[in-house]
Amino acid sequence: MSLRVLVTAVVTAVLVARLTRWAYRRRWALALRGLPGPPSPSGIFGHFGTVSFRKFQGWHATYGPTFKYHGMLGEAHLYTADTTALHHIVNNSEVYQKAPLVRYSLIQLVGRGLLALEGEEHTKMRKIMSPAFGVSQIRGLTELFVDKSVELRDVWAQESPNDAGWIQVDVLSGLKRMTLDVIGKAGFAYEFHALNAGDEAPTPLGAAFRELFMTQIGQRPTVVTFLRAKFPLLRYILPGNKRTLNARLTMDKIGFQLLQNAKASIASGDKDTERRDLLSLLVKSNMSEEDSHRLSDAEVIAQLPTFFTAGHETTSTATAWALYALARAPDVQDKLRNELSAMGTDNPSLDALNSLPYLEKFVREVMRVHAPVAFTSRMVMQDDVIPLGRPYTDTRGVSHSSIPVRKGLFIRIPVAVVNQDPWIWGDDAAEFNPDRWDAIPPNASTIPGVYVQLFTFFGGSHNCIGWRFALAEIKALVYTLVRAYEVELAVPVEDVDESLGLIRRPILKSRMGEGPQLPMRLRKI
Repeated sequence: MSLRVLVTAVVTAVLVARLTRWAYRRRWALALRGLPGPPSPSGIFGHFGTVSFRKFQGWHATYGPTFKYHGMLGEAHLYTADTTALHHIVNNSEVYQKAPLVRYSLIQLVGRGLLALEGEEHTKMRKIMSPAFGVSQIRGLTELFVDKSVELRDVWAQESPNDAGWIQVDVLSGLKRMTLDVIGKAGFAYEFHALNAGDEAPTPLGAAFRELFMTQIGQRPTVVTFLRAKFPLLRYILPGNKRTLNARLTMDKIGFQLLQNAKASIASGDKDTERRDLLSLLVKSNMSEEDSHRLSDAEVIAQLPTFFTAGHETTSTATAWALYALARAPDVQDKLRNELSAMGTDNPSLDALNSLPYLEKFVREVMRVHAPVAFTSRMVMQDDVIPLGRPYTDTRGVSHSSIPVRKGLFIRIPVAVVNQDPWIWGDDAAEFNPDRWDAIPPNASTIPGVYVQLFTFFGGSHNCIGWRFALAEIKALVYTLVRAYEVELAVPVEDVDESLGLIRRPILKSRMGEGPQLPMRLRKI
């Protein structure tokens, strides 16, 4: 027997033994014994790679807001949409952190940025980055949001109309290009020129971001990804994604040059050319810190993907669903357009956008019904007891108002399901109705979110740092496009669905192989 075969056999035996012990411990963990939930479809894979917003919503209706389901190798996972439990989880970030599997995957994609950090590292990074996302900074960026919205409006206007005056466009594609241009300029003073480049990636950095965020993030995990994240030894055996690695290298190389440009601009002290992009603001904030608390260049560069997530993929997805909602509800579309058309300017300020009551209600309802992120997760870092506002009845008929959890337990937090929970919003929770915000149900106040009575941007110290940025950009887009166009679906409504995975992108059932898209017809007002 060759040495290579012997080593392979020994490694395999050790892995099998570890997997068997790990699966046994997880399968019979006392913490979730008796908790109801769907049966596992596979002793090996469980529900791994199959969960989605719709599936969780169905299980929620059957088993209630707290139940268990199964991951790989029979591991029991906890699902909870109980808002008392969620308060406890989001406000105890030292006990409930991103799972190692999730952190590993994020670090592979975007480096050690804010998205992947926990504990003191996260606190330090968040403190330095927060000034760049403050109200005054977003107010200063609103002109850019509006200018790029107008540019998108004009790009679509160049399409040839039919005899009835309608043009047909894939609104998701256009919105992705527009938000890419915005985050390049607002994030780090970089010109992607995506709106003028069609569907082709216009720059090396654009291609890198497309690979990392449009292709990788939001996709369902693979078994190889799971094994590489769970068992570090396998990272030397199972191949990684070369495209992702190359994209990361490109992003880091260009990011270094962008950082040097920002530093040089700040050092010049020229008030006439003072930069207001997020990277420059981060550099300034970092310079104000004591030397021992400052971020290294590598740490600053690692935040570029955080800027990207603040105003690109989720923003374009949410705005596409906003146009979909308008096409489904012509009365809402007319009412919104009447309010927006009464404004005497094509270039509203942030304060002007925030002063429009029906636009505010409409955007809130979009973020409630069409929250772009379906779910998130946490892992228990030490044994704890989670309180419940809605007790569950176990399989023996015993009621419980809390649930003990053990270190290592994976918890699924269903962001989008919370936003449509009938216990909170009533029997019409799944329906799109902006006027519901005139009388907010009392139970909505129990949601531990950072933005109004919604969980869309999460809560606690790990809430989405770019939520103000995203909302301002969405409002600017809706304001500009609805004033300019009447919108309707270009495909039957029954053909529109949402993708599986983390991000709820619109797709067509009849064209699944073509990826996310949303064809719509537009007609100039």
